[in-house]
Amino acid sequence: MLAITGWTAVHRPGTDVAPRTAALAAWAGAQAGGHPVPPADAPVRTVARFFANLDAGERARLADTHPLVVGNLNGVPAALRYRANRVALAQAQDVEEHRAKDVRLTPAARTDAGRRGHRFASMLAGDRQILAFDPTGGGLAAEVFGDLDHARRISVIVPGVDTDLRTFERTARRWSAPVGMAQSLYAAERAAAPALPTAVVAWADYTTPAGMGVDAATGRLAVEGAARLEAFTSALPARAGTALICHSYGSVVCGVAAAKLPARVTDIVVAGSPGTRAENVTGLHTAARVWAMRDPGDWIADVPHLEVGGVGHGADPMSGDFGARRLSAAGAGSHTGYFAPGTEAVQNLARVGTGTYGSVVCLPGDDSCRDGISGTDEG
Repeated sequence: MLAITGWTAVHRPGTDVAPRTAALAAWAGAQAGGHPVPPADAPVRTVARFFANLDAGERARLADTHPLVVGNLNGVPAALRYRANRVALAQAQDVEEHRAKDVRLTPAARTDAGRRGHRFASMLAGDRQILAFDPTGGGLAAEVFGDLDHARRISVIVPGVDTDLRTFERTARRWSAPVGMAQSLYAAERAAAPALPTAVVAWADYTTPAGMGVDAATGRLAVEGAARLEAFTSALPARAGTALICHSYGSVVCGVAAAKLPARVTDIVVAGSPGTRAENVTGLHTAARVWAMRDPGDWIADVPHLEVGGVGHGADPMSGDFGARRLSAAGAGSHTGYFAPGTEAVQNLARVGTGTYGSVVCLPGDDSCRDGISGTDEG
């Protein structure tokens, strides 16, 4: 009750204090196990060590009292983050249900509140594993499919423009939104390597550009997203090989992050990419294998692949000179179809994700995508 009261006190219509801001302020003065909690920006190892030294009751109390911090804190055990985010989602749903009935708000604001409340209810349904949740502004989220703690291969989907809480999942063309992308990829990975423990993360935990305006043509949001992606991948289980599956503007984020990613990131796939802000694979400064795919019907091919004065994202990853391992995207059919179930495109993504490199299908006319690698690499 105190937690809900605290949330609603800072989330009244007309106030400018975001829930996450208030949560961080409360966290700064919190204690557990007789010690101050680590700062919200503490290194992953510091956070992990602190929570490992708490008993189950202390961990649960922190999750229930500070859900918007614990649920988004890299280094916190995944199961505890799931718990915290269920608490945060329930609180957020309650807030939006009240706002949807608040006659002081405009009809448009009440309608928006109703839609957000519906989204939060959906995210609370069943046993969904919500790894990140922040309702501030358009909102951020991440969801896990599979057992993250015991996976030997992890795939992280980094989506592109117009991704927020309202577009985190869709009913029509489900695979064009992060949740549907992850569900389809997870099913394809299970089919590609049935005996291999895998997990897929729908990682919509960065602020994406709205539409195809200035933000989509520049790297500002990609730089901010890259820092978050670096921190997130550094907190994944060290024994699991990790593949980044980067769609559209998400490939810009992955390109900016590439040089600072941990060694556990073994593969970076860019699908429907406007560029990676590098002129070639060497310019990414990564030891990870770099793959690229684009469907012939994808309009992104018509975007100028150049960078001038900070505008544009550089060379085309599908060009031969770029040096990526080029994959077939057969069946995608459009910019949003790379994860469509049953297509060669999503099956190729799954083969990279599971490390079954010997079965990937190269771009027609270029069989070099498997050069230097073969068989299965389970990380």
